[in-house]
Amino acid sequence: MDAITVEGLTKTYGSGWPWCPPIVALANLSLSVPQGEIFGFLGPNGAGKTTTLKILLGLMRTTSGKATVLGKPAGDVQTRAKIGFLPEAPYFYDYLTAEEFLGFYGQLAGLSRSSIHRRVTELIELVGLCEARTRQLCKFSKGMLQRVGLAQALIHDPELVILDEPMSGLDPVGRKHVRDVILGLRERGKTIFFSSHIIADVEVMCDRVGIVVKGRMLTSGRIDELVNHQNTQSVEIGFRNVRVDDLPVTRERATRVLQQRGQCLVVLPNADLVEETLAEIRKQGGKLVSVTPQKGSLEELFMRQAVEDRLVVCAESRAA
Repeated sequence: MDAITVEGLTKTYGSGWPWCPPIVALANLSLSVPQGEIFGFLGPNGAGKTTTLKILLGLMRTTSGKATVLGKPAGDVQTRAKIGFLPEAPYFYDYLTAEEFLGFYGQLAGLSRSSIHRRVTELIELVGLCEARTRQLCKFSKGMLQRVGLAQALIHDPELVILDEPMSGLDPVGRKHVRDVILGLRERGKTIFFSSHIIADVEVMCDRVGIVVKGRMLTSGRIDELVNHQNTQSVEIGFRNVRVDDLPVTRERATRVLQQRGQCLVVLPNADLVEETLAEIRKQGGKLVSVTPQKGSLEELFMRQAVEDRLVVCAESRAA
């Protein structure tokens, strides 16, 4: 059973003016998140990520479509006890200490006093805030608040953890702490669904990813399947003793050319062009230094999908 299933999710808002069309936040969005995986919901600011999370949590109603969370309709009261949530901009009671804050949320979750004490100690150590456990939250940095917020989301040991931009405002140390926590949750069989516009975080941590732009799901699936060699692999060739200007065919085909101190480097868009390029280099007396395949990245996929979507939208606008 999937932890999250979304089918044809659409959310529109009134523009406020009778002569203006409604604002479309989500447009027929569908996705699925298998249990025990980390799913990255990737998109630029304003893509509809937070709107989707609010619908999954039952904080917002859909215009059409349906969403299922842990086998129940989104917003089901019984399911909420199994979900941990960290919003993008959480509100904290400034004059509580980290221990008091987590203890308060432990009480709201219905934990016993002994369980609260144990979980607070575990989680403060887990997110790297042992030295600040008795410090008031008003004296925390933004990154520290983000980490204590993550601890709050985990206080009741939920099955599903939903995080909205969890890396926001974190320094390198904080990012590593949060990354290690998320990966550790997967090892314990938890499901993590987190939104982000930081491509590197998604690529490092996630099993599966969905790319959303302007409320539309452009593509989704396993990262290793989406970023496959046939579509995204380029080849970097290094050589010397010949200038790129003397290789007209290579220069025309290359997507990038670097030339410095007698050495040249060209990047070809795919492996099919390698043999002809090497033949041209040898013909002009060049000496080969290296041939390095360049694995495609999630960033390349994201940018390509975003550009293609923009072209489609422009074409639709001109047709209208």
